[in-house]
Amino acid sequence: MIYSDFQKEKLSLLGFGAMRLPCLADGSIDEAQVAEMVAMAMDAGVNYFDTAYPYHGGQSERVMGRVLKAYPRERYNLATKYPGHQILSDGYDPAEIFEEQLEKCGVDYFDYYLLHNVNEKSMEVYMDPQWGIVDYFKEQKRLGRIRHLGFSSHAQVEGLEKFLDYCGADMEFCQIQLNYMDWTLQRAKEKYELLTARNIPVWVMEPVRGGMLAALSEENTAKLKAIRPKASTASWGFRFLQGLPNVKMVLSGMSNKEQMADNLATFAKQDALSGEETNLLLSIAQSMMDLIPCTGCRYCCEGCPKGLDIPALLAVFNELRVSPTVNAAMRVEFLPEEKKPTACIACGKCARSCPQNIDIPGELKKLAEKLTTIPSWAETCRQREEAAKAGKKK
Repeated sequence: MIYSDFQKEKLSLLGFGAMRLPCLADGSIDEAQVAEMVAMAMDAGVNYFDTAYPYHGGQSERVMGRVLKAYPRERYNLATKYPGHQILSDGYDPAEIFEEQLEKCGVDYFDYYLLHNVNEKSMEVYMDPQWGIVDYFKEQKRLGRIRHLGFSSHAQVEGLEKFLDYCGADMEFCQIQLNYMDWTLQRAKEKYELLTARNIPVWVMEPVRGGMLAALSEENTAKLKAIRPKASTASWGFRFLQGLPNVKMVLSGMSNKEQMADNLATFAKQDALSGEETNLLLSIAQSMMDLIPCTGCRYCCEGCPKGLDIPALLAVFNELRVSPTVNAAMRVEFLPEEKKPTACIACGKCARSCPQNIDIPGELKKLAEKLTTIPSWAETCRQREEAAKAGKKK
């Protein structure tokens, strides 16, 4: 097993993420298979297990707590997260949720605790002094009930920098979506460099983009097989991350024993990509993206009578064209109505000034239509909160 150094501790570079645990036909977690997967991980030297309050309708914490109870507490690091991004009720009580999480996991402390999904909207909650969320968890760390405090984030680079300016001195690590497609698509390279410059170690989520990068087209798979015939497609994504020295943890949401076995083989020894292999992966990622060729020159913004941030809107549309997710759509949902793509009056000034000859009014119209097909962030949060409450009653 490859290990990383974090504050004089040895962390397995591969962590077992408990967001996509194997399930039975009725949708409940297959706890017996989870126990077998944890045993495989433990035997191979994995010592980091990551769950969160909303995962599997609130049951992930309970299952992981029960399964890990079979092992000495010092053999594993348990991580979970505070769901400040999804609570829709009038009040936030970090103490109530934290105590509940300790009970659900059957532990007296968490090794790693994260503020969950700090984004352009949720950071208003995390930074609001009336809730005292950051201060509360800093106190739990002082009391020894949290050993290491950090946060996860889907924010854009500017939002990430804003949150770091607010409480970066108190955050020991940051978890971001990082893989060879999002290296450019979600500006993960810039986020990685920002965190590195701030001396904040990087934890990785979505290393193979929810499985997308583990199931490439026949053409792209053949390109990888021509170089490494026996290597799995997923292993290429993990090896890409092994070449980034500030990545200290790579979380994989494994759903079966086969995925666990393949990942354990990949992380058995250091085998980062060569420069040639990295360039191949990045070219494959580019070939998978049918993107609007916006270069972000902002010429289109200068004459826009509505003052729209057109490059930012087109960047969201590009991401939605690759993978229509709520996390991408929320960046438009959180904008004022007068700054959304529906505010475009199709005057055409932007298109006439575009060096790439993009039909900007047409693309903004398509973006507005696309957004109607994706659940809103508020609706998604409501569903998750209801699922977590239902799980709490079980």
